[in-house]
Amino acid sequence: MKALEIKKGIYWVGAIDWDLRNFHGYSTELGSTYNAYLIVDRKIVLVDTVKHYMFNEMLERIKGVIDPSRIDYIISNHTEMDHSGSILDMMDIAKNAVVVCSPNGEKGLKKHFKKDLKFRIVNTGDSINIGKRSLNFVLMQMVHWPDSMATYVPEDKIILPNDAFGQHIASSERFEDEFGWDRAKNEAAKYYANIVLPYGAQVNKALEAVSGLDIDMIAPSHGLMWRSRIKDITALYKKWANNECEKKAVVVYDTMWHSTEKMAYAIKDVFEDKNIPCEIKNLQSSHISDIMTSVLEAKYICVGSSTLNNGMLPTVSAFLTYMKGLAPKNRIGIAFGSYGWGGQSINDIENILEQAKFELLVKGLKIQWVPDETELAALKEKISSVIR
Repeated sequence: MKALEIKKGIYWVGAIDWDLRNFHGYSTELGSTYNAYLIVDRKIVLVDTVKHYMFNEMLERIKGVIDPSRIDYIISNHTEMDHSGSILDMMDIAKNAVVVCSPNGEKGLKKHFKKDLKFRIVNTGDSINIGKRSLNFVLMQMVHWPDSMATYVPEDKIILPNDAFGQHIASSERFEDEFGWDRAKNEAAKYYANIVLPYGAQVNKALEAVSGLDIDMIAPSHGLMWRSRIKDITALYKKWANNECEKKAVVVYDTMWHSTEKMAYAIKDVFEDKNIPCEIKNLQSSHISDIMTSVLEAKYICVGSSTLNNGMLPTVSAFLTYMKGLAPKNRIGIAFGSYGWGGQSINDIENILEQAKFELLVKGLKIQWVPDETELAALKEKISSVIR
């Protein structure tokens, strides 16, 4: 694929990682892209780079447009190595290029590369004139690193916000209206749930900071660019940033001899009887990053485990650690499980859900050995009586 001109004089020159299947513990069944953008004006600008092993792919796309040695500025919107990993290689070619980044970006790049590059530090409100265009900068701290920022080109009504609005998708399509809104939305939700979710307050600040800008294209650092559904995706970001939940339930569990599994399906029946949509997720077959996509908009989060070695099953412990770190708010939690003689797993789950500030409407939902119909009916009754 050649460089793609997305606006007059602005090109997508990124790289497509078709084989990526894991990104920091996040399952990426669709692969990903590392998006870089070339702006050709009186000054030539490269916005972000790509992961180090995809440098040559990006370089060939740039060569299809201009001589890469002519690049004047390399903008680093975010120092994480999937975006900054090719900066040194690029500067070996564009020897006079200046790296433009935030104050924290400078600190991070120096720590990464152990080199004092030619930097130009920018803050919110700063601008660089490159000819017919000006590049305006907005710091977006903790969306999702302290160094993150966005680059806005007012003359072209395009914003390049790095990880904000991204998705992990490898495809020959470059825009969401080519790929399909529903698929793009689902991958954007998964990306938000597993990367951006803890930073809702910062996302709201960033949305407010750019709310007055005239934008007709959002060009993130991963996945597809947005041009037809900008209002829709920004509305979803606002919803997710505010932890606005829908009346849905997710039942997450692991089981040893199917006793906890029986409880899980009994709990699912309760929600369905109340016309509350419910998904059931077995940790032996569902990846935690896919489960978090369901957690993103669900009000009720039910977590179950058998007791093993006086505690939870390892898969359940790992999921709870992962979910707690992503800090979903305004949730109702339900812990449940089976046991032989100890039963500690249920208390352990309850403790973690409380630490995560989930509201627990009922406690002590444990059944010894194999649940019979009477015990499952009693379980259903307890949960049904507290679901609002």
